[in-house]
Amino acid sequence: MHGKEDPSPWLTRWSHLIKPKAQVLDVACGAGRHMQYLQNLGHQCLGVDRSPEALSEAQQFGKVIEADIENGPWPFTEQQFDLVLVTNYLWRPLLPRILESIAPEGLLIYETFAVGQEKIGKPSRPDFLLKPGELIQRFESLRVIAYEDGYWDQPAKFVQRMVAVYQVNASQRPFSLSSR
Repeated sequence: MHGKEDPSPWLTRWSHLIKPKAQVLDVACGAGRHMQYLQNLGHQCLGVDRSPEALSEAQQFGKVIEADIENGPWPFTEQQFDLVLVTNYLWRPLLPRILESIAPEGLLIYETFAVGQEKIGKPSRPDFLLKPGELIQRFESLRVIAYEDGYWDQPAKFVQRMVAVYQVNASQRPFSLSSR
């Protein structure tokens, strides 16, 4: 079961940017490793995953919703969060929903596998690997705070990582990816 490892160093490195007592959405949360970390910092966590086994673990760290977000409806329509967190997960059709779920002045912390990973392990399908610069392109309406794209050896993997903030007037939404 995924989600029992230590929290991502990318998340822990940038968690100081999350506003106090934030409303957090952890997409594909697994067993809740990030929910646990964020709950310990005083945030209110909501995790979504399709695995009931994983969610039975994650529920001790906040609210959970069992949903197949790849084949079913997005369960958070009209909801926004101070932090939307995505790690080790990529489903491109969902990216517009993720963008719409970020509250004004909210953060997106995203980290997942990138092209190159197929040479050293799984995932290896192009559908699950970000192309160079893809996170920045897909979330171009956000202000990028930090971005990395490349190979890391502890553990060995190719990843893209981004921290971005939704900075707009309270009366307007950012450019929506779904309008393209």
